[in-house]
Amino acid sequence: MRTLTRLGMGAAALVVAIAGTTIPADALTVAQNKAAQTRLNKLGCTSGPVDGKIGAMTQAATTRFQSANKMAQNGSLAGTTYSRLMAASAKRCDVRAVPAGSGGGRRIVLSQSQNWLWLIDAGGKVVRQGGIIDNPTYLRPGTYTSGSKCGRAGRIKRNTDGGRLYLNNFVRFASCGIGFHQIPTYKSNGAQIHADWLLGTNARASHGCIRVSRSMSDTIWSFTTGATKVVVVR
Repeated sequence: MRTLTRLGMGAAALVVAIAGTTIPADALTVAQNKAAQTRLNKLGCTSGPVDGKIGAMTQAATTRFQSANKMAQNGSLAGTTYSRLMAASAKRCDVRAVPAGSGGGRRIVLSQSQNWLWLIDAGGKVVRQGGIIDNPTYLRPGTYTSGSKCGRAGRIKRNTDGGRLYLNNFVRFASCGIGFHQIPTYKSNGAQIHADWLLGTNARASHGCIRVSRSMSDTIWSFTTGATKVVVVR
């Protein structure tokens, strides 16, 4: 059985104990890295190409795995993450239980600690779920309702930051300016400011709003044609 152990004190090496032999975790073989990437992809964590190179996309996938499995989110396969990933009990990244205490009825539930949200119909069925990027500094846990705030429209198909970005499918639900929208796109060429695979991680922070994929923003737009409850939990 493969286990991972952390040695304390500053830059002490991380080790993997395999059949009684200890090797540094930062010297995991290419084959082990590929095995981790394959496993992450199988669990719906979106690690990208299985190339044995632990780059930003694999780190983001690892963060999503850690989030889904209630682990510290640091994007590193070291420590206990590798063994938890390879275990039969590992939980998927893309299918998660709705947080307890998020109420009932038709609603959107947003977990800041998981960087994740759920769209739930009146019968309690999860219509869709997926990763987000938010900024907990701006948005407090609590219950909100989508719609106009501070005299501003509740929904704007092509919102703008007043500068070089579009905030497409903007659905307001909190304060005067906080809402859901697609990852911002450049007005000049329509490209997103960052990739979808960063969603569901703490690798980026928004300026108050909740960034989602284009597809998810379309779903939220359709889901919020009327006032819709939004429950934010930590």
